[in-house]
Amino acid sequence: MKDWTIFYTDDDEDDLSIFTDAVESLSQDINLQTYSGGEKLLNAVYNPPPTPSVIFLDLNMPGKNGFDVLNELKGSKEKSDIPVIIFSTSNEPSIIDKCLNLGANYFITKPVLMKDIIKSIEHSLTINWKEFVPDRKTFVYKL
Repeated sequence: MKDWTIFYTDDDEDDLSIFTDAVESLSQDINLQTYSGGEKLLNAVYNPPPTPSVIFLDLNMPGKNGFDVLNELKGSKEKSDIPVIIFSTSNEPSIIDKCLNLGANYFITKPVLMKDIIKSIEHSLTINWKEFVPDRKTFVYKL
């Protein structure tokens, strides 16, 4: 059995590929499912298997953007307990606050270097998501 099932959505094919390469380099046994948009991710979440252990979510996508997806997931009785990690190029305080207020569990500004992308994913998988309660100090990943 896989240690983790990660769902990741991003409209940028290069970002999907880079994330896939980063996950494949990890020593943990991970089932990675990637989606090229918010609607596809939601369809997969609501039609398991598999069921995600954690969702990495880009914000800036056409159609259903990351805010829409986050709002829908966290507003759902059945799916609100799935940890959602925002994985975005943004580091704007207002965007970060909005994500925290909408119920995201964690916020990572997409690193530029592959080693930092790997490190940020690895770090996310060390968090006990059943007990972790984000606040303004613990919500944003710092390299």
